[in-house]
Amino acid sequence: MKARDGIDLVMLAALWGAAFLFMRMGAAAFGPVALAAVRVTGAACFLVPLLVWRREVPALRAHWKPLLVVGVMNSALPFLLFSYAALAINAGLSSIFNATTPLWGAVIAWLWLKDRLSASRVLGLVIGFAGVAWLAWDKASFKPGDHGVSAASAIAACMLAAFFYGLSASFTKRWLTGVPPMAVAAGSQLSATLVLAVPAFFFWPERMPAPADWAAAAMLALLCTGVAYVLFFRLIANVGPANAITVTFMIPAFAVLWGALFLGEPITGAMVIGCAVILLGTSLATGVLKLPVAAKPSVARR
Repeated sequence: MKARDGIDLVMLAALWGAAFLFMRMGAAAFGPVALAAVRVTGAACFLVPLLVWRREVPALRAHWKPLLVVGVMNSALPFLLFSYAALAINAGLSSIFNATTPLWGAVIAWLWLKDRLSASRVLGLVIGFAGVAWLAWDKASFKPGDHGVSAASAIAACMLAAFFYGLSASFTKRWLTGVPPMAVAAGSQLSATLVLAVPAFFFWPERMPAPADWAAAAMLALLCTGVAYVLFFRLIANVGPANAITVTFMIPAFAVLWGALFLGEPITGAMVIGCAVILLGTSLATGVLKLPVAAKPSVARR
């Protein structure tokens, strides 16, 4: 990995970590549906002109059906669910549960695409989901908070969003392999915009959000989604998907940092331990870490 690629990786982690901060800042004013709609609409307005400039619009037209599905599974629903969770739990905690995405991806790929799970990957799944269960048990409360959302339902929303991300990864591998990455990025945001347009109309806030709320939504759309997709696909092109996906391990650190700096969110020992356990499981489940393989005994020749 060259120095520029390393900078891109850190920038991407910082932007995706900031997404949880901006959702936390804007969710109450917009509501989950409207905030998700603003996010994908802004990202589409950023990415579609890039797609036109790259002359890859024909790829979007040729694959519009699977792109519509990816737009729902990889953007519309997860963005809505994480915005919902932001009403009850802090940015750092949401990002930690988001880090389970590779765990769900490994399970779904095993069930659907018949990807083989080694002993290391199985152990990683067990460790990762055990960390989730421990952290959720520590934080889950069924008592509704200020916005009528309980911590338990927020955690469930985060896990469901991560599941959709994992499902989308297998779907993309199955149906969109070979499609230009920018067509997938722009097409998914455009389709998510179309899907969320009508719900956003009905769930648009009665009171117009303040300029600060609009600024948070704009940063979420343009930087944390539009620019982040460009960085992510540039990393995939330069260093490969296996190296690009390591950004998953850095996102919680930035999300916790931004939340602490700008919102005064506490960093608890339970969060740190839970995050470490989940990331250990994720690193094993994705093959970043592997159990040592015992050497086979050599057979002496006569």
